[in-house]
Amino acid sequence: MSTISPARQTAPSGEQVLTVSQLTALLKGVVEDAFPSVWVAGEISNFSQPQSGHCYLTLKDDGAQLRAVIWKNTAARLKMRLHDGLEVVCRGRLDLYPPRGSYQLVIDELQPKGMGALELALRQLREKLQREGLFDARRKRPLPAFPRRIGVVTSPTGAAIRDFLQVLRRRWRGVEVLVFPARVQGECAADEIAAAIGLANRVAPRIDVLVVTRGGGSLEDLWCFNEETVVRAIAGSAIPTVSAVGHEIDVTLSDLAADVRALTPSEAAERIVPSTQDVAELVRGLRVRLTRAITHRVAQLRSRVEAVGSRPALARPLEGIHLRGRRLDELSLRMNAAVKASLRDRQAAVAGAAGKLESLSPLAVLARGYSLTYAADGERLIVDADSLRPGDLLSTQFHRGSATSVVQSIAQGRETPGSV
Repeated sequence: MSTISPARQTAPSGEQVLTVSQLTALLKGVVEDAFPSVWVAGEISNFSQPQSGHCYLTLKDDGAQLRAVIWKNTAARLKMRLHDGLEVVCRGRLDLYPPRGSYQLVIDELQPKGMGALELALRQLREKLQREGLFDARRKRPLPAFPRRIGVVTSPTGAAIRDFLQVLRRRWRGVEVLVFPARVQGECAADEIAAAIGLANRVAPRIDVLVVTRGGGSLEDLWCFNEETVVRAIAGSAIPTVSAVGHEIDVTLSDLAADVRALTPSEAAERIVPSTQDVAELVRGLRVRLTRAITHRVAQLRSRVEAVGSRPALARPLEGIHLRGRRLDELSLRMNAAVKASLRDRQAAVAGAAGKLESLSPLAVLARGYSLTYAADGERLIVDADSLRPGDLLSTQFHRGSATSVVQSIAQGRETPGSV
């Protein structure tokens, strides 16, 4: 099938016939040449940012819509976060997209309507970090009263370090200062400041206080101290950190994340170290209070010693001993008398018992003429004649002495016994 080039065709009226591509190419040239740079205000809708990094959106107002694109390189420079509903003012160039036959705005610059881009970016980042708790007052740490090693992250050639060191030397000289150089303004300043903070946290021996500081400037000049990398580095520092950025009216996110905010570099030095004069006054006051306290305590103890010394036990210490010795002598005499009386009573009782025992003793019976007869073994007492047999040997115990006899005959009953 053969095709005839439309460029060679003419309309009935004699005009040249164009293809869609030819017409679009002509329009593209006209549009791009007519609007090489234009400012457009509108509300963002249909915003998307795929993995390519390019941003696609639609700008609209009450009467019309305009497609727009922000290429990756331009989007990376934006300080704020784009979203639907945000009213913005954009500068860019018109571009016609032939495959769709539609035109779009290629945005080179964008800022929020009624608010600078930096202010909006600052507000958005502040809200984000505040939700994470980086500005929470409960995580703030106190500064040591007498630091010995101080780290300073700043430009070594700036006025901030000179002001800081001048006030530091005037107030307190017993410290070591380590300066961690970093740019404090410009594109790479945020990364250098964060790296310097990380280095300060790795120094040994450990730094007692870390100061992040620079002099005053515009919002753009101080912007690196609002960067998320710097704010997170300060919040994550293991060393108590002081932020002294700008002047009194300047407040950065670094100030909010630090443990202590100083209005100026000079005030940072005043808040970190004590004044030699103030410490001397404090020592003098403590010396006076200590002297008074010791004097008062000594007077109290002396009064107690005198009161105790005036008691009789200490004023006449031997008097108590003498009284107790006399009492002991009296008790000893009474005890001896009681023992003698008790002994006499016991002796009398023993004598009476001995008399009664004597009267009942078998020996006394023998003295009246009676005798005791035992078998020949001397163990069995003979009380019945029937237990004897003629020829048995007997032993008889008299009051004085004993005798041995032989049984010849045995008489029964109570008759007078025969001879033995």
